[in-house]
Amino acid sequence: MDSGLIITFVILVIAFVLFLTEKLPADLVAMLVVVALGVTGVLTPAEAFSGFSRSAVITITAIFILTEALQRTGVTEQVGNILQKFGGRSELRLVVVVMIAGAFLSLFMNNIAAVAVLLPAASGAAKKAGVNTSRLLLPLAFATILGGMATLLTTSNIVVNSILHDNGIEGFSLYDFAPVGLPMVIAGILYMALVGRRQLPGESPLERTLAPNKEESDDLVAAYHLGENLFRARVPEKSSLIDKPLSASHLREDFGVSVVAIERQNKKLFALSPDTEIRRGDTLVLEGDEEDFRRRDVQPFMEFLPASEWRESDLEARGVEIVEAMLAPRSRLIGQTLRSAHFREKYGMTVLAVWRGDEEKIYHLSDISLAFGDALLLQGTRDKLDVLADDDDLILLMSKEETPITVPNKGRAALMIFIATLVLAVIQPEITGPVMLGGALAMMLTGILTTQQAYSSISWKTIFLVAGMLPMGIALTKTNAAALLANGVVGALGGYGALGLLAGLFLVTTLLVQAVSGAVVATVIAPVAINVAKQTNINPRALAMGVALATSMAFITPLGHAVNLLVMSPGGYNFRDFIKIGLPLSILLFIVAMIFMPIFWHF
Repeated sequence: MDSGLIITFVILVIAFVLFLTEKLPADLVAMLVVVALGVTGVLTPAEAFSGFSRSAVITITAIFILTEALQRTGVTEQVGNILQKFGGRSELRLVVVVMIAGAFLSLFMNNIAAVAVLLPAASGAAKKAGVNTSRLLLPLAFATILGGMATLLTTSNIVVNSILHDNGIEGFSLYDFAPVGLPMVIAGILYMALVGRRQLPGESPLERTLAPNKEESDDLVAAYHLGENLFRARVPEKSSLIDKPLSASHLREDFGVSVVAIERQNKKLFALSPDTEIRRGDTLVLEGDEEDFRRRDVQPFMEFLPASEWRESDLEARGVEIVEAMLAPRSRLIGQTLRSAHFREKYGMTVLAVWRGDEEKIYHLSDISLAFGDALLLQGTRDKLDVLADDDDLILLMSKEETPITVPNKGRAALMIFIATLVLAVIQPEITGPVMLGGALAMMLTGILTTQQAYSSISWKTIFLVAGMLPMGIALTKTNAAALLANGVVGALGGYGALGLLAGLFLVTTLLVQAVSGAVVATVIAPVAINVAKQTNINPRALAMGVALATSMAFITPLGHAVNLLVMSPGGYNFRDFIKIGLPLSILLFIVAMIFMPIFWHF
């Protein structure tokens, strides 16, 4: 083994370890791969940085911009309206409609964006139908992944297509994925509707604690266990809190409690700000550990009042509501604390609790670093809801009566540009990148998007991840590492024929994507598949198609795809739910792929 081959394998192994352990952000790892391959001389500088000029990266960038245009003009929101209109009150019907909508949107747009668009609509439809949200959100996430199997416009599929071009092999067109991808989509929807949904949790942890009667079924205070952490205390004579604004009370900093409301002269004040002053005789509604506060209240600051039962209505008044929101996929709040983000000042809303995974976080909220997928319980005035709904950093988990359209009267133009772009990409598949970029530029030239909006719509983490890992495919081919790995695959599975080789590559890819991004897996497995095809005289496009389809088989763990993490908190799912539902689905889709691949792809 020459030094270049050894270095490539070492870099690859270290990169995979970092991807699996998540010690560093995935996009940063990809950039380190680029530097390592260039500095060690495995690749020339031009080869190391070639990922940024690839048609694959241009296509992915354009998809983000096109998606943003469709969202801002209200085109994608119409799918959510259709969902609510035709979903009805039947759980089975809702699951099918939600999955069809999710799969349809993901044919043309990024999977995460598709979930972000439909998630509020799905939550609203579930609430109106009296169906638990946990019965809809995982089917929605799975549907967007399934839809990505039937189109070229999926990140990992675009990467595989790029690697084919790198090896001088004809790439895929937009419709090449449909003959096998669509049967897999249909099989996935039928499985979830008839079998998988029966394995879904009957209720999310948010709903699990609610009383069974209809009157209490939507009580968010009960869902988040806030009643166990709310208490009332009166401001007595000579309290050092009198005439102090909330910002100077240090109740949160020194005692770990938050002021949720102030009862003053038989009125409840909810729209609190840091400048709201505490007055003598005020009764404060506090959230936190009452026993800990009692032990530390040596001044005394407060006069504690008897415990009472708490309901959501106790924290609402005219113009004041309690709502749920969650962090958007590219939210700037991710990694920040509520304090550092100045959340209350920016949104005018109080965070009462944070739901992460399958547990609620109530204490010391100001110092909790927010994470992707966190659900927030918010209290504030109704006039702030539009601010939340239109904010790119948050997804409001409620259905709005009217679709927010930030670019009025442009929906038809945006749709026409998008359709024209897709048609041209189908007619001229060899120039898909320039065509898609042209469509994105047309959105800006027609005033549908500003350049700033276009730039902010791009998930730069995805761009840097793909651009950073594509050169690894060059390194695997240049150093013959891909050929060496292909030898191992052929030696182990060559005796089982073309279908056996396809099945082996499919299963290995499926296993890897449960913990590593499909785009990363594609950069490693696709070159191996192409070398296997060359050694065995099999159609390389057929094996590459199998690998591309397998990179979307991220159903068994929530780590397999970002959309799984996005629905995990609001749906209250855990790893066991994904294994229980996703493993049989993966087996079914594997069988469907093995049946339809030989029919439509000649080996």
